[in-house]
Amino acid sequence: MSTRPADLDEAVTSLSAGARGWVGRHAAYLDSPAAHAELPVTPRVKALLQLAMLRRYWERCAPSDPALAEVTAVVEQVWRRPDFPRLLALESRYTRQFELMYAALAPPGAATGAPAAVRARLAYGSYLAPGRKPPFLHLEARFYAETAGLGHRFATYEELYEASPLPRAGTLPAADLDGCLVAHTLFYLSDFGFRDPGLTGEDRDRALRVVERLTDHCTGLGDWDVVAKLLLAQHCLGADPRRTASGAAGLRMLVGAQVPDGAVPGRCAAERPSAGATPVERFRKSYKVTLVVALMTLIVTGGRAEEPSLTGAASLREAR
Repeated sequence: MSTRPADLDEAVTSLSAGARGWVGRHAAYLDSPAAHAELPVTPRVKALLQLAMLRRYWERCAPSDPALAEVTAVVEQVWRRPDFPRLLALESRYTRQFELMYAALAPPGAATGAPAAVRARLAYGSYLAPGRKPPFLHLEARFYAETAGLGHRFATYEELYEASPLPRAGTLPAADLDGCLVAHTLFYLSDFGFRDPGLTGEDRDRALRVVERLTDHCTGLGDWDVVAKLLLAQHCLGADPRRTASGAAGLRMLVGAQVPDGAVPGRCAAERPSAGATPVERFRKSYKVTLVVALMTLIVTGGRAEEPSLTGAASLREAR
C-alpha cells in the first residue's frame, strides 16, 4: 500500500500535465520565423536538442499523450532541415557535443542523410576516444555514443563512476557539490532511470544520501532547476521522490512555483520574469526549467496521463 499523501500524488500529476502542456504549446516557436529572428542561434540549437531529449523519454513514458505529437512534429521538422547540421558547428567548443546529441536523438520520422553524415564524421574523428576530456565528459559522450549506436573507446560505466566526484561526495558539505553534475552522472549511468545504474547496494545507498542532502540544500536555496534534476536523480537510484522527505519538499516547492499556464518561470523565484517582460523574455526564462520539470515528472510518475483533479495542487499551493 502506498504511503504517499494523496494530495501530493495529485499535485505532481497536475504539475506534470501543466509542464507538458506548456512545452507542447510552445515547442513550435523554436523553429518558427519569429524564433529565428528573436533568439540567438546557439541557445536555440541547444534548446532544440533538449526538446529532442524530452521527446525520446516522453515517447517511452506516455506515447499517446496528445502534447507529445506537437513536440514530435517540431523535432522531426528540424531534423529534416538540411541547414541544421551546419548550425551545430557555429561555436566550435560545442560542435562535437552537439553533433553527438543530434546523432543520438534523431526521431524515427526524420529519415534524411544528415544524421548519417554526422554519425560518419563522429566515427572517424577523435571525439569518441578519451583524449584529454575530464571523466564526466567521457561519461556523457559514452552515453550519447551508445544511444546513437556508435563505437567508442571510453572506459566502462563502473570505471567512469569511480572517476567521478560522486563516490567521494559523502564527506563534503552540500554547498561544495555541483548538483547538476551529480544528477547528470546518475542520468547517464541509468539511462535516465530506464536501466540499473550498476552500483552496489552500498554505493547506491551512499549516492542516495548525497542526492537527498543536495535536494534539501537546493530546496532551501529555492533552486527550482537543480531540485527538479535531483528529484529525477533520486528516481534513477531506485527511490521514489514522492516518498522521501527531501523529495516531497522539493516537489511541493515546484508545485508552488508553477504558474497557471503550466510554466515554471525561471531557475528560482529571484529570476521570475518581471511584470513588464516581453513574451520572448518570458519564454527564455521559462523554457529550460519547465522542460526539466516535464521530463522529471514524466519519468517519476511513469507517464500518468489522465487529466488530474486540481484539488491536490491547489491545496498544496494554498498551504505555502
